[in-house]
Amino acid sequence: MRLKSIAVITCWYGDYPWYFPYFINSCTFNPSIDFYIVTDNLGTILNKPDNVIIVFKTLEALKLEALKKLGFEVNIDYPYKLCDFKPAYGFLFPEIIEQYDFWGQSDLDIIYGNVRDFITNEMLDEYDFISVRHDYTTGCFALYKNCPMMNTFFMRSKDYKKVFSNSEHYCFDECNFAWDALTAGMSIFNLNTEIESFTHLIKAAEMSGEIKAHFDFILLEGLTGKITFDNGRIYYKNQFEGIMYHLFWLKKDYKGNKKVLKVPDKYYISKTKIYHSR
Repeated sequence: MRLKSIAVITCWYGDYPWYFPYFINSCTFNPSIDFYIVTDNLGTILNKPDNVIIVFKTLEALKLEALKKLGFEVNIDYPYKLCDFKPAYGFLFPEIIEQYDFWGQSDLDIIYGNVRDFITNEMLDEYDFISVRHDYTTGCFALYKNCPMMNTFFMRSKDYKKVFSNSEHYCFDECNFAWDALTAGMSIFNLNTEIESFTHLIKAAEMSGEIKAHFDFILLEGLTGKITFDNGRIYYKNQFEGIMYHLFWLKKDYKGNKKVLKVPDKYYISKTKIYHSR
């Protein structure tokens, strides 16, 4: 059976962060997935596998292309604003995704485990959208079926033009900052949010039966400690395996002690740092 093809897109502008070598190393262990980095950084990437593809594009060029495709002027005056545009990557980068069955968004503060063990061909046959949390659409990683409906799904939000044309960051790709309430079990439709986020759109379409969406907590994140990366697999307490580890909280305090030239095939993540040997 042919594996359904997946292209994962990250937009990054400026110097690569200290944790970038760990992202690259984890991509190496997922050779059946192509990881595209849209960037203005042409620096040499050590140990880059063939399935990591660099697409050079200045931020200004990206803004101009978005204007032409969307039909209105967008505001991307600082790179972090691109988070709001993640659900539109399939629409904005058709030249990247055209040959793939699914496309996805990703951040660089991700260390992948064995993605195909969690996202199987059977899942890709069944679902139109895949989140790696149970409660909202995950901006750090999500997959979309490559079809006109999913590639333009973001346009269903009554607020998408406001989001894309305003300099403010709205957390459109997730839930307009309603994480805590959703984690506590509240419905997105019972919350007073400023904008109609992508979680609103996917949850509504799932409830109506228009699409099939996968929501399950299959990633590892937070300052848990006791994380082990071992030859392309990532574990918590050497017992629970995850599709990836999200470094969102760790990177806020730990900045890396030195430049990493070679990431070992096995290393450990505590509550405060990454270390290569016990």
